[in-house]
Amino acid sequence: MKNLIKPLVLAAACLPLTALAHKQWIAPSKTVLNVDGWVTFDAASSTDPFVRDHNAARLDNLVITAPDGSTVPPENPSAGKLRASFDLQLKQPGTYKIAVVNTGIAASWDDNGQTKRWPPRGTPFTPEGFAQEVPKKAKDLKVTQSIGRLETFVTAGKPSDTALKPTGKGLELVPVTGFNDLYTGEPATFQFLLDGKPAADVEVEVIADGTRYRNEVGEIELKTGKDGRFTIEWPQPGLYWLSASVQDKKADEPATERRSSYTASFEVLSP
Repeated sequence: MKNLIKPLVLAAACLPLTALAHKQWIAPSKTVLNVDGWVTFDAASSTDPFVRDHNAARLDNLVITAPDGSTVPPENPSAGKLRASFDLQLKQPGTYKIAVVNTGIAASWDDNGQTKRWPPRGTPFTPEGFAQEVPKKAKDLKVTQSIGRLETFVTAGKPSDTALKPTGKGLELVPVTGFNDLYTGEPATFQFLLDGKPAADVEVEVIADGTRYRNEVGEIELKTGKDGRFTIEWPQPGLYWLSASVQDKKADEPATERRSSYTASFEVLSP
């Protein structure tokens, strides 16, 4: 897997959501199957969700959690120019979580009118490296901790929730309506948690597949309530991309601010 797919770029993970030129996504071929069925996944970074027009997603941190909570490896992983792909056989009944979680710390500062960044792309953060490479009195020093999640979900037979238990770290989505029980004409309710607690007033963006064939993107903009919940009305069947991010000061040293982001793909069916 490591030789096929490179790590995500930490610097990109630390940028504000509005500054990201491309959107990350994982698209399953189907989300509801019988036990022993196969699912193939595409993963990419693109201008709009599910449009293969930029780069393959880098999935070195891919983790697949089976319904019993165990971790299972992807099968037949490969990476092309515009997409990465892998397969999964659903040997257990229940719901699987397919997730990429990226964490890290990055610094930027002004050096005689030029923006300097550390660590370099592909290099992990270390306290020793930070102390050596980042000037203590750097101008406009900004040190940001990032926790980014990229997820999708598939179910064999009856849904289950063991694989969906939150970790209590960063921004996470939990189902009120089942993630693989989504239909047009039936509103779905989800809940965002931040560090395990309801995340209020989080702005959520939802985009349906097919932007290439529409005159406009047609974003659905929502906001969580005090309990972290929000409800989506699905206008049509198909794949949907959902994304949100939160910035706060709850960072680990030496970072002074934290960005928690969450992105997921869901399949909505006709009733």
